[in-house]
Amino acid sequence: MKFMNAATPEPKTASEAQEPLVQIEVAGTRLTILGTAHISRASVDKVKQLLNTEAYDAVAVELCPSRYNAIVNPDSLAKMDLFQVIREGRATMVTASLVLSAYQQRMADQLGIKPGEEMRMAIELANKAGLPILLIDREVGITLKRVYRSVPWWRRLTLISGLLASVITREKVSEQEIERLKEGDILETTFSQFADQAQELYHPLIDERDRYMAARLQDEASGAAYHSVLAVVGAGHLKGIKSYLSGGLDATKNLIAELDRIPPAGIGMKLFPWLIVLLILAGFMIGFSRSADLGIQLILDWVLINGSLSALGALLAGAHLLTVGTAFIAAPLTSLNPTVGAGMVTAAVEVYLRKPKVGDFSRLREDTSHLKGWWRNRVARTLLVFVFSTLGSVAGTYLAGFRIFDKLTGG
Repeated sequence: MKFMNAATPEPKTASEAQEPLVQIEVAGTRLTILGTAHISRASVDKVKQLLNTEAYDAVAVELCPSRYNAIVNPDSLAKMDLFQVIREGRATMVTASLVLSAYQQRMADQLGIKPGEEMRMAIELANKAGLPILLIDREVGITLKRVYRSVPWWRRLTLISGLLASVITREKVSEQEIERLKEGDILETTFSQFADQAQELYHPLIDERDRYMAARLQDEASGAAYHSVLAVVGAGHLKGIKSYLSGGLDATKNLIAELDRIPPAGIGMKLFPWLIVLLILAGFMIGFSRSADLGIQLILDWVLINGSLSALGALLAGAHLLTVGTAFIAAPLTSLNPTVGAGMVTAAVEVYLRKPKVGDFSRLREDTSHLKGWWRNRVARTLLVFVFSTLGSVAGTYLAGFRIFDKLTGG
């Protein structure tokens, strides 16, 4: 691999300085990698300028299939099967993605721009020219899951609470966040708002994706008859991609597969919920061994605390009253079976009672960009019911557990 020094002259203007270019030859293919700022009109213009030269036979973009589909098929959410999302345990991930989109939309509204407009322009011009479009970024859902698994469990609570808080807050995006976005990565900027220690998110959000995109580019260059490819990526990824390509990557398909893998939960995290269940059941048994009255009181405490907090979560989410009642009944039972969550039950009941309409799916992305829209849109509200009733049940499990322990120890 070699760099094309002639193609990286010193920029002559401030505008050009914001759109760095790197050219590198990989397996006989010349890769021109453009580093863009996702909120810069100059980046859009630079994409136009390069593609209008007609010097490329393929265009690579920093997009995964899901994000690409959201651009070319904005009505794709209207085709979502909500029951299937709940049944497959994807409700939390869908909610998180919508929250991230809402934050980005808030930034767009504040600045009067569309983040990622240069990607849209690259797709549009590539389609007009009949050029293949190469999606080189990792699937956003996999990235979110690897982010979640990369931090300790107590940090996960910070991320979740930060995501939920972002739905409520209407504060303007800070100048620091705007400047960070200008450096080139939307996901990093968005998540940095929710993390106390943004550095611990760097590996899954930036470095892994640098390697992933470098591997995808090298793989495409080695396996296809492309002479010249334009790659449009956020400026924040340019240095990392350049470094990995210049060093060369071995077994790119294996590397891509490894970076696409969801890290399994640690054995401790798998056993922990079952340990809680065993402790609660042991508490009931100890209570009944001492007296029937104590055993019954412990069960009542478990039902009232766990059920009430889950029901409160459903109520705060604006659930149907029957869904709220279902949360009260289901939470004490599902908390004793880690394979089924209270949110799965309450969300399914909410969908049955308040069947979302086609318009709710069509307006989902627009409605979730505003606080009231989460409660007005039936799809979004169902997702809130899932999340809030689940969090209520989790809180109820621990509070009720401490209550049982307190009574058994004579506190």
